[in-house]
Amino acid sequence: MKYHFTLDQLNAGNVANQFILMAGPCAIENEETPFLIAETVNRLCKTYQIPYIFKGSYRKANRSRLDSFTGIGDLKALNILKNIGQTFGIPVVTDIHAVNEAEMAADFVDVLQIPAFLCRQTDLLVAAAKTGKIINIKKGQFLSGEAMRFAVDKVKQSGNEQVLLTERGNMYGYQDLVVDFRNIHSMKQLQVPVIMDITHSLQQPNQASGITGGKPELIGLIARAAIAVGADGLFIETHPEPAKAKSDGANMLKLDRLEPLIEQVVKIREAVR
Repeated sequence: MKYHFTLDQLNAGNVANQFILMAGPCAIENEETPFLIAETVNRLCKTYQIPYIFKGSYRKANRSRLDSFTGIGDLKALNILKNIGQTFGIPVVTDIHAVNEAEMAADFVDVLQIPAFLCRQTDLLVAAAKTGKIINIKKGQFLSGEAMRFAVDKVKQSGNEQVLLTERGNMYGYQDLVVDFRNIHSMKQLQVPVIMDITHSLQQPNQASGITGGKPELIGLIARAAIAVGADGLFIETHPEPAKAKSDGANMLKLDRLEPLIEQVVKIREAVR
């Protein structure tokens, strides 16, 4: 499959002079919704000339409650992700949680994502690196931007130079996250593209209900600020009806509100460049 950008171009800050967008639902909850989201976002990205990577988790492993939604079945969800990539001619990213998942997921997607809580897991990073796929590592909520040097080193020293880093806020209390935009600058010094995960940085975890809360009203603010300080891309979870989403609906962007946000950040990107 050929895409309209390469990681080399991204590293050089030359992807149609634009940021990339990772966007999609939190989890693959059925077949229809992810295709609707992919079709809508892909159309917008073509209009605004933004490189697009479809995002969707084939399984949710990190859940507070035993009765939380975790997925529709690994192979069923992975096949949906693969079909989306082939249908729209776009790369696809999903997260993995254990060593044995790396090779399995690599048969279906183009980018393997390491969750923030697992960003120091050496065996997982090495297994992901050895698939030869692009590896997107989310910065742990407990780490500084500078500390991500070692995660990058683990992937590169395993023979894979294709690394992205994603900022998703830091936890300074029990139930909230704060974005320190200095982390974007720090991680860019590691000579890898840096993505801003907007929706997860607005989570309110550890709620007494066992269901994560969020502040979606601040999505625009974080997106505009991230692009202004030099982020190479944005990560946004979106859904036609966030209230009905089976995972992380509280911090998602409603799908029909994505285009006005893209229009704003494209203008900011042009001004910054």
